[in-house]
Amino acid sequence: MFRSLRDGYRILVLGASGGIGRELCNAIEKDDRAGGVIRASRSTSPSIDYGDEASLAQFAEQISSSGEKLDGILIATGILNASDGSAPEKAFSQVSAQISAEHFQTNATGPALAIKYFTPLLRRDDKTIVMALSARVGSIGDNGLGGWISYRASKAALNQIMHTAAIELNRKNAQNICVALHPGTIETKLSRPHARGKFTHTAEECASNLISVLDNLSSEQTGGFFDYAGRSIAW
Repeated sequence: MFRSLRDGYRILVLGASGGIGRELCNAIEKDDRAGGVIRASRSTSPSIDYGDEASLAQFAEQISSSGEKLDGILIATGILNASDGSAPEKAFSQVSAQISAEHFQTNATGPALAIKYFTPLLRRDDKTIVMALSARVGSIGDNGLGGWISYRASKAALNQIMHTAAIELNRKNAQNICVALHPGTIETKLSRPHARGKFTHTAEECASNLISVLDNLSSEQTGGFFDYAGRSIAW
């Protein structure tokens, strides 16, 4: 799968119980060159929860104790509907402080904490990858419809976080690639209520596409925002 990574590469997948995260794990596990995939989610043991920063520190410590470095971190977490079932806002009259905070915690702050705790575990002597699932609607330049205020804003914040992380990680390892990727409209629990039948790919196809994009990006493209076909998306 990841032909550009060293033999025996190890990948950490956050959000491993979600539709895309699960398929990313499955794809890597089928690769004879892979040294292993580490699944992290609220249902793993130990679990991770973006609302509990200590859980990320604990999970990172467990990985660190093995003495082996990571070759990649794939952040496949995210929410579109709020935990109370609220759909994305259609107008500012529907904005709620509680729901907006929930979107930012899961879609932006959580991935930032993941970068804080897990990127120190990356090797520095070879190519490494860090990816977070973003969304095209997080693009300010591509926003011509409005609506979905909290989701759009949280994904725009995630894009800034990933771009900033790329700068810091490049100082430690010039072979690191850190990007935000738009997966498309995927046939998963997250997208199904809003897809109107217009799915881009299955979750399995999506995982294959994302891995292919990551495998073919160069270090000069680190810090970018790309779609599932490797095309650049406007910030």
